[in-house]
Amino acid sequence: MNLALRTAPAPALAIRRARAGDAPAIARLFLVSSDGLAAYIWQRLALPGQSLAEVGAARYARTGTAFSFENCLLAAVGGATVCMAHAFPMTPRAPGEVEDDPVLAPYAELEEPGSLYLSGLAVDERFRGRGIGSALMDRVEALALETGCSGVSLICFEANRRAMRFYRERGYREIARRPLVPHPAVRYGEGDAVLLVRAG
Repeated sequence: MNLALRTAPAPALAIRRARAGDAPAIARLFLVSSDGLAAYIWQRLALPGQSLAEVGAARYARTGTAFSFENCLLAAVGGATVCMAHAFPMTPRAPGEVEDDPVLAPYAELEEPGSLYLSGLAVDERFRGRGIGSALMDRVEALALETGCSGVSLICFEANRRAMRFYRERGYREIARRPLVPHPAVRYGEGDAVLLVRAG
């Protein structure tokens, strides 16, 4: 006689606002989402003996600034943080304000004032392909509406075909692009950085 095997149900996905104590998890996932850009920035801020993860955790533990846990949404499975989205309202630059770092300059030119800017979305590699990133994007897009933003904007590497396909399938359209300035810390050295926007 065959007995049906009983399996425990998969842990439910829980999405919530980040707290200060989540800063290390945010930093870990932001390093993944940025494809090297965060590493490039954080290595210049690191004190002697300080790891990139420690620099990132300190940055995201702050309050009252764009790059803060206050602007992060987290998704957890079984109590473990497996996905992060960091987004904040994009404000216009001050007249004459320019980015003088040549590596970062292309990204500074790709901004959509009035939008909710998604600066990072990352899913732990072990949990990809389960719709977790899509679920968190649903929350980000809803947040744009709730906060009166014109929509959601983000910058994606043209060479990251998987991510480009993901966003285009969600209705994001290209607004502008800039050639990348290669650097050893950045994963992609060729192609363009592309500004994608989905209107609210």
